[in-house]
Amino acid sequence: MTHSLPSLSNACPVTADQAAMIEGACKVLQTERNGLTLLMEALRQALGNTGDAAVAASGLGDAFIRTIEVLSTPARRVVVTGMGKSGHIGRKIQSTLASTGTPSIFVHPAEASHGDLGMLQPGDAILALSNSGETSELADIVSHARRFGLLLIAMTAHAESTLARAADISLVLPHAPEACPMGLAPTTSSTMQLALGDALAIVLLTRRGFGADDFGVFHPGGRLGAQLRSVRELMHTGPGMPLGAPDLPLRQVIMEMTRKAFGCMGVVGPDGALVGLITDGDLRRALEQDIDGTRAADIMNTNPQTIRPDALAVDALRIMNDRPRPITSLFVLDAEHHPIGILHIHDLLRAGVA
Repeated sequence: MTHSLPSLSNACPVTADQAAMIEGACKVLQTERNGLTLLMEALRQALGNTGDAAVAASGLGDAFIRTIEVLSTPARRVVVTGMGKSGHIGRKIQSTLASTGTPSIFVHPAEASHGDLGMLQPGDAILALSNSGETSELADIVSHARRFGLLLIAMTAHAESTLARAADISLVLPHAPEACPMGLAPTTSSTMQLALGDALAIVLLTRRGFGADDFGVFHPGGRLGAQLRSVRELMHTGPGMPLGAPDLPLRQVIMEMTRKAFGCMGVVGPDGALVGLITDGDLRRALEQDIDGTRAADIMNTNPQTIRPDALAVDALRIMNDRPRPITSLFVLDAEHHPIGILHIHDLLRAGVA
């Protein structure tokens, strides 16, 4: 049995109840957006340009800078922990840290009390999330950090809480109303936790010089992994490349392009460097000329678009598409401008890039 959903097309105006749904959703988003605005103002406190005294007093900007500095140490691993909703947010933050070059693990505070404290190692930094700062399940991890001298970073909304006072660094979130009408369900607070965690991960990524190639190492699967493959991995090489000399007669140019089926032919000089390109369009226009007297050099484009072998597949796709008239093939050149491969749009499609 199937159930049809009510249509909300422009032809049928929404009911008062439906309008209330949309307004309620927008109010939630507005409340959370206000929280993020306060979070940005609190961070900018470190720059000395916030006009809100309460926000400035939080010290979040200074604490953020200290956190980035201590977590930038190459050998430093981040152990993220939290209970309930803060735990769910913590898992996402840990995942983002790991995928952007910051070694990290998530330790559930309840499991930590039953043996998982053994996962913590000397030199680790613990990032503990608790909006109230009074989460009892964090007590054993906090005690372990203090006993063995592990760096403890708190992310909480209460500067005077037990967690904040025990921490070496406290990332104190600004006070902002929850979107829940009862002010109980973590909504704005968890959004701010998540956003601040993203900020930590991306600033750390930037400081480490973590680039697209590094990102590809940690994301080999799916479409993202395909986009981050190198051109070298996808290009055709050797005899499969359609190449010819500048003085190649037009009839032989047609034969070479037909045999290789890339829709183009690269023109190479005596030193093997690429000096031009002939496409199907060039060939069609050339058929209006004297076929027997026309040579490759007469119709080639002397400034073709090319790419390097270490470029990313996604860069190749952008080059092909970001033109007034999209192209379907790219010659791959080495440092001496010699063609070492050719990449077709179909290669990108097969690899899942496009």
